[in-house]
Amino acid sequence: MSLEQLFTDRVVAVVRAPEIPDVRALCAALAAGGIRTVELTFTTPDVLRHLREAAGAEGISLGVGTVLDDDDARAAIDAGARFLVTPGLRPAVATAAVAAGIPFLMGAFTPSEVLVAHESGAAAVKVFPAGRLGPGYLTDLHGPYPDVRLVPSGGVSAGNAAEYLAAGAAAVTAGTGVVPPQLVAAADWAGITERAAAFVAAMG
Repeated sequence: MSLEQLFTDRVVAVVRAPEIPDVRALCAALAAGGIRTVELTFTTPDVLRHLREAAGAEGISLGVGTVLDDDDARAAIDAGARFLVTPGLRPAVATAAVAAGIPFLMGAFTPSEVLVAHESGAAAVKVFPAGRLGPGYLTDLHGPYPDVRLVPSGGVSAGNAAEYLAAGAAAVTAGTGVVPPQLVAAADWAGITERAAAFVAAMG
């Protein structure tokens, strides 16, 4: 498995919602707007059930984030996750993912953490919370680490996504600005498609 679809489209939708009435419809709505990589999170109730329900969704690369330990990693993989994402350095998750042949994004913030995450075998390093230092921080990180794929998360919006990409981001995250919990709960799939399309257009 790989994350080439993410790196081709340059965007992943991160879904943090207390309720997902129809996960397959949500994925289809995002794909219709041009976002084909979707990250559910362990902060969502019944996330493993949602993963199983949408695991075979056509054209969608579906993964799970906020993975904190190897038990969660293995459970997510068994449920059909095609990639894993951690919020910070989680060596046990890296070990489980590598053993299963599943790509993962490891969270990091400081230059030292970025290097550790990269050396753990991560397909990319999730720079979180990216909004604290802005797009210029990615440029700074690429000085010593020109070949490390960086994916900023936290504080990325349609208004600044293009700046992060110009600063060298391999991809960006689209969060609640594209997938507001209230629209998900209301099954407003047309609204989510519209927001996804607007985000993709703003990326340039």
